[in-house]
Amino acid sequence: MSRVQLALNVADLESSIDFYRNLFATEPHKRRPGYANFEITEPPLKLVLMEIPASQRRSGTEHALNHLGVEVSSTSEVAEHSDRLAAAGLAPEVQEQTNCCHAVQDKAWVHDPAGVPWEVYTITDDEPGLNTLPMADACCTPAATAQPASAGASGCC
Repeated sequence: MSRVQLALNVADLESSIDFYRNLFATEPHKRRPGYANFEITEPPLKLVLMEIPASQRRSGTEHALNHLGVEVSSTSEVAEHSDRLAAAGLAPEVQEQTNCCHAVQDKAWVHDPAGVPWEVYTITDDEPGLNTLPMADACCTPAATAQPASAGASGCC
């Protein structure tokens, strides 16, 4: 099973949950303070909502995107994608057993030429302590650097 992940910044989590519940006719898979995700079957999509202050989110598409990703089924698939990305010169940043987005994950991050973060990831524990593990941010997106995307990026977590 693979599906694309779209992580959005939202200013009002509850109204956003209501909107996406109606748009995709499905309930959230997971809800935490300032965070929700939907596992949508058709089209295959993992939709992640991260609440940020309205002054940062603004309106329309401005500051709407948090990051993009591809969820895969296993850590071996993450490793295969990481090797493929490295062979292509994209210098993936690998994170293993990292607590991000309220789950323990193995992942590989790269940034496109404009700095948009993409992750290939798998969830190894979807309920790590039911929100008892500390997290620095709602999601552990490595920051894009001033270097070209092929030079890699520094990470969090």
